[in-house]
Amino acid sequence: MAARKSLADSSCPVARAIDIVGDRWALLIVRDAFDGVRRFGQFQESLDIARNILTDRLRRLVEAGVLEVVAASDGSAYQEYILTPKGEALFPVIVTLRQWGEGNLFGRGEKRSQLIDRASGRPVPKVALRSADGGALAPADTFVKKVAARV
Repeated sequence: MAARKSLADSSCPVARAIDIVGDRWALLIVRDAFDGVRRFGQFQESLDIARNILTDRLRRLVEAGVLEVVAASDGSAYQEYILTPKGEALFPVIVTLRQWGEGNLFGRGEKRSQLIDRASGRPVPKVALRSADGGALAPADTFVKKVAARV
């Protein structure tokens, strides 16, 4: 299998983000970390992922500063993976993906997991992009200001 080309030097923020969390395993590991999964075996059980793939994705997420390896919270010889502030900043991404999936990939009445606000006990409201004046922001209301091409 050919090595994938790094997008780390891209002028596009989306490309750089995809370079780190752009495969399903990376995003599912981050999702599980938000759900409180911390140990290798827990990730493996939750995701039903091969050990070598999990090892690789955890290593990449640690190298990228999304996860941090710490001593086990119970004092055992194990290590745990916790989200760094950089990793926690992915929360809106995970919530938006979840809500997109809820709205587009489930049939009416089909059972699914739900993200609940601990304080209210209610489902988390839909993520909405807002303009500087607070109005709803649609794709047609935006454009990407590209970086000038290098000569």
